[in-house]
Amino acid sequence: MPELDALISVCRACPRLLSWREEVAVAKRKSFADQPYWGRPAPGFGAEQPGIMIVGLAPAAQGANRTGRVFTGDRSGDFLFAGLYRAGLANQAESVDAADGLELIGTRMAAAVRCAPPANAPTPAERATCEPWLQAEWRLAGPSVRVVIALGGFAWRAALELIGDRPKPAPKFGHGATAKLTSAFGPLTLLGCFHPSQQNTFTGRLTPAMLDDIFTTAKRLVADADGNEPDRP
Repeated sequence: MPELDALISVCRACPRLLSWREEVAVAKRKSFADQPYWGRPAPGFGAEQPGIMIVGLAPAAQGANRTGRVFTGDRSGDFLFAGLYRAGLANQAESVDAADGLELIGTRMAAAVRCAPPANAPTPAERATCEPWLQAEWRLAGPSVRVVIALGGFAWRAALELIGDRPKPAPKFGHGATAKLTSAFGPLTLLGCFHPSQQNTFTGRLTPAMLDDIFTTAKRLVADADGNEPDRP
């Protein structure tokens, strides 16, 4: 996994994303002007043999593109990691920078697209170009995964491609939506969750209680799948 992370971090395959991520890293937001910016693709983060895999959309320009770790240093990450901590899936509630001591417990997270996109909107072509990185990560982490949590519709579609089992009609995304699928490694559950963007959390579309329900459900599904093994989340 460390070797894969290193390869991801030097990818230059998408000209538009390459230009944007580096432009942001040079210009910098005024409040972070004294800080170095990562300005590269963001690798996955967490357990190498997770029971739960969280798939997001893409790094935030002033979040992972600055700190080098997914969902770190922005409001979405603040909301997400606080929920992971409440669920016992992280050792601390705050995610400030890549050296803050944060660890995930039985959980791994990765983005469908690894570079920060303009307007938080990667193109379908960029998602397709980045897909082999997620597939490679899945080949390493997938054997232990029992639940995949997709943060938003974009991640839901990426997860369906990732798992490879696409029943017709394809399962529709929704908060709390579940789909029982079969990957190359065996059965698992795809679980939908609204993305913890400020657009969702500030408007109440996604509340802490709603996020807690998702993580509680995911932990129960992992325990059921593994016969309540004690080393699972």
